[in-house]
Amino acid sequence: MRRVVIQKQRGFTLVELMIVVAIVGVLAVLAIYGVRKYIANSKTTEARNSLGEIKNDQASAFERESGGSTVLAPGGTTSFIRQLCPNGAAIPTGAATIKALKYQSQKSDWADAAGWQCLKFSLEQPQYFQYTFTGGTASGSYVATANGDLNGDSTLSTFSISGSIQSGILNTSPTIGETDPEE
Repeated sequence: MRRVVIQKQRGFTLVELMIVVAIVGVLAVLAIYGVRKYIANSKTTEARNSLGEIKNDQASAFERESGGSTVLAPGGTTSFIRQLCPNGAAIPTGAATIKALKYQSQKSDWADAAGWQCLKFSLEQPQYFQYTFTGGTASGSYVATANGDLNGDSTLSTFSISGSIQSGILNTSPTIGETDPEE
């Protein structure tokens, strides 16, 4: 006689299912954190790139030689003047304009301040940051700053780069200073 053995199909226990749900939950939390960090880092790239461009524009403006303000007589000479660009007003003018928002500047925003014209700098794309430029010949140094409020909590992210004239040479900081970069 033949004996038939019937096997029960075994499913997952409640404990096994709970462990799987817990692992998926942990992975989801890690993924959300990683995505938020990635998005914040991509937004701060705007400030880093723009400040790098401002640094290069200031170096170019400093190396442009200009003559004195008087008209030279035939056969006369003058020394060349190398100087830093003057101050550039904050664009946009109010920090509330960039509070967890993008601001679309206009060409006229960048044309109003002599500093931005001297640097030949402007942004045509929407921006997360407010840009200011402090320079001039009296101080012999400059500071370019980008302030932003990426998450809208009124705590500003600040990025800055600076340079100074030493022995007739413009020395610029090799790194961009960052304070609360993901705020």
